[in-house]
Amino acid sequence: MYRIPKHIGVIPDGNRRWAKENGLKKEEGYAFGLEPGLKLLRAARKNGVQELTYYGFTVDNCKRPKEQVIAFSDACIQAVKMIEQENVSLFVVGNTKSSCFPKELLPYTNPENRHRNESDKMKINFLVNYGWEWDMKNDWISKEIPRVDMVIRWGGMCRLSGFLPIQTVYSDFYIVKELWPDFQEEQFEDALNWYQKQDVTLGG
Repeated sequence: MYRIPKHIGVIPDGNRRWAKENGLKKEEGYAFGLEPGLKLLRAARKNGVQELTYYGFTVDNCKRPKEQVIAFSDACIQAVKMIEQENVSLFVVGNTKSSCFPKELLPYTNPENRHRNESDKMKINFLVNYGWEWDMKNDWISKEIPRVDMVIRWGGMCRLSGFLPIQTVYSDFYIVKELWPDFQEEQFEDALNWYQKQDVTLGG
């Protein structure tokens, strides 16, 4: 491939639908999204992607039933801990003042600890208890995250759901119809091949 997106946004949707289709409770689906997250990271690194931003959960997601909130919060904690083992530069962004923000992830929210000068490390951002209105009202805390070249959303829905509105202003948007727990590396390869055909002008 001659042109690889430097920074890819990932919206891993469909965990609850996947659980329902597989005879599980909705909240049980989130745990099945952990391994796909690692597979995607490794596939992205293999293809030369420099940065990934995962959408963990939003401020609005916290309106869901308590058992689901607990489940996706726990899944985000596990995901960050797993990703940390991949020798990456890790940064978590979200409303830390809310009770919905997992306290276990507070150590990852300081941008000064991100060591962006470590150019040999892949950069991973994780949006946890994130909301675009919260971001806007707090002087865009996400400004530490650079422009996103491409957003890939699993689960078939064609919307950004508030994902980094500033960074995605010129992003190409690719939809995968399969649900996130059914991730296959071929889906990611298809997205990269699709990106080759896009005319990226950034308004010029």
